[in-house]
Amino acid sequence: MASMITPSDGTADPADLVIDLNADLGEGYGRWTLTDDEALLSAVTSANVACGFHAGDPSIMRRVCELAAERGVRIGAQVSYRDLAGFGRRAMDVPPQELADEVAYQIGALEVFARAAGSRVSYVKPHGALYNRTVHDAAQAAAVVAGVHLAAGPGLPVLGLPGSPLLAAAAEAGLPAVPEAFADRAYTPAGTLVPRSEPGAVLHDPDAVVEQALTLVRGGTGRSLCLHGDTPGAAELALRVRRALAGAGVRLAAFA
Repeated sequence: MASMITPSDGTADPADLVIDLNADLGEGYGRWTLTDDEALLSAVTSANVACGFHAGDPSIMRRVCELAAERGVRIGAQVSYRDLAGFGRRAMDVPPQELADEVAYQIGALEVFARAAGSRVSYVKPHGALYNRTVHDAAQAAAVVAGVHLAAGPGLPVLGLPGSPLLAAAAEAGLPAVPEAFADRAYTPAGTLVPRSEPGAVLHDPDAVVEQALTLVRGGTGRSLCLHGDTPGAAELALRVRRALAGAGVRLAAFA
């Protein structure tokens, strides 16, 4: 497996940096809602929109696309294993061709609503178990990239963990490979994410999240910084991180 980039204190001057801030949106289904989409869209520059496989339904997808387009926020397809009951966080073994087709299906569904809102799908990011699988499984990573290429052809950026097979497969296929870091997740010494099953995997203390965000940006760990939309108080936390980055002279702008 390719080595990951380990978050560390770097020497980069934040004033010289441009960082994208992304979060997961549209994570609801029917009458059930999880993410505060309207509030999060006031803080982020890119929205990872659930495409119906781990969360999201057509009406939610349409509404989030409309809100994102109104506010100039980039729309990203957050593709997942077909796992509504497990919120896309259960490990699954999906044949590569089937996975590629399902990834393309999700991107295509979101593109309809993005276009109707006067925007477009600007990038793709796997969710949950699929994201974690593409950190070490080259075959599943290649299947995700094949699905992106099937849905949109060359040119659609893929967002993922630095050094992962996913970004390697994207680059090999001619797709822009965009590294991201997580402000609210703990890292292993190897630079991968601590599994959610382990204590302390998710950072809840706002000061710790802000500190990690600044550390990651100074270390040059990624072009995009992620905050999970399903974390309690995620919208206010995203605003705090945005203010802290701006206060350090970092310019926030979408990468796509």
